[in-house]
Amino acid sequence: MGVRIAIVDDEATVCKRLASVLEAEGFETEAFQTAKPFLDRMGRRAFDVVFLDLSLPDMNGMQVLSQLKAGCEDVEIIIITGQGTIESAVEAMKLGAFHYVSKPFRLHDVRSLAKAAGEKIQLRRENKSLRAALAGTDFISGFIGASPRMQTVFATIKKVAAVDCNVLLQAETGTGKEMAARAIHKLSPRKDAPFVSFNCGGFTEELISSELFGHEKGAFTGATATKIGLFESADGGTVFLDEIGEMPISMQVRLLTVLQDKRILRVGGARPIELNVRIIAATNKDLKRAVEKGEFREDLFYRINVVEINLPKLEERLDDIPLLVAHFIEKFNQAFGKKIKKISPSALSILMGYSFPGNVRELENIIQRAVALAEKDSIQIQDLPPDLQELEFSGMKGEGLLTLAEMEKQHIARVLSVAGANIGLACNILGLPRTTLWRRMRKYNLSKEE
Repeated sequence: MGVRIAIVDDEATVCKRLASVLEAEGFETEAFQTAKPFLDRMGRRAFDVVFLDLSLPDMNGMQVLSQLKAGCEDVEIIIITGQGTIESAVEAMKLGAFHYVSKPFRLHDVRSLAKAAGEKIQLRRENKSLRAALAGTDFISGFIGASPRMQTVFATIKKVAAVDCNVLLQAETGTGKEMAARAIHKLSPRKDAPFVSFNCGGFTEELISSELFGHEKGAFTGATATKIGLFESADGGTVFLDEIGEMPISMQVRLLTVLQDKRILRVGGARPIELNVRIIAATNKDLKRAVEKGEFREDLFYRINVVEINLPKLEERLDDIPLLVAHFIEKFNQAFGKKIKKISPSALSILMGYSFPGNVRELENIIQRAVALAEKDSIQIQDLPPDLQELEFSGMKGEGLLTLAEMEKQHIARVLSVAGANIGLACNILGLPRTTLWRRMRKYNLSKEE
């Protein structure tokens, strides 16, 4: 379907000149010298793009703009301005106009603006077609996924959101644990109350206690004022405890007491405070095994694990990669002011064959880099990280001598053997970022202790 353009200007020569230029570029055009016939025509068969003069004999151009935006949000309006009306054009852009062109206009500017508006229209149509193709597919705000695994997750989130019970999210880093927790909160009766999150890993017991429960003035050295903890600040809402498997045993006891008694006691406090919160916990650990090893309390495990939701790794839902790539391209186009339209089939093929140890977060970083570096209107293999580019050639062998890939595999295996389970040490020895080392290990099928 082509892009239809209306030209609304009281000067016949302007209408004729614009129509000639735009039709030469393949656009379907229709010209109007007054507003009312144009609006009548627009009501019967909408135009995609409108070149609109602000000075019309029968109606103020700003009023026409307002009517167009109220009746058809998708129309792109390019303001035609005369001398002394630039300020009005800028004001029109604040009200939703796409851009403006000044009289006497340059033909290059007219062509460029029409093409840019047309590309925006076509992109919107493609998005609508995609949504139509996915009609009947379940979605949750913030999540992208049409694969069966994600559809199961979406259905479970919607069911559990309506039931005021504690939830355990079992998932690896980068799969969207906090996003899932926020989705449950937003779909629940608690949606208008606070949502607060806390990462239980990497903090001392004293800090966790102070952050979660708060403290009274003078409770310890440096406590110069009373502090409200996260539990208290989230009263009526939801508390998301990420990496709960890292919580010290003594703090697990205190958390269990909160869940049982529905009250907290600030550090240094003597008066219990009634509490009404929902707990959503998340971990990438096997908590059942942690219970068996005595690293996690069994009674707390059953308190937080009323409903368990397993978020799949990206390699378990590879069918979602094209959707995610399209989403991230659009996101970083806006962030970087780029106009990348798609990813090349060869580059997408590499992504589809990669295991993504960093999950969706790693894919997002890869596309962010690609959009920033891409010189064409599509992402090419050379825009991917170097170690991913190597995947295209990883199956090629030499004649008798070791390939660079084989030499690299042997060297990484030796370093991993020396470093044992200490991935950080291995990264320092190799001079590689952790995500790059993960990719190499997956590529060569290497474990942490070779």
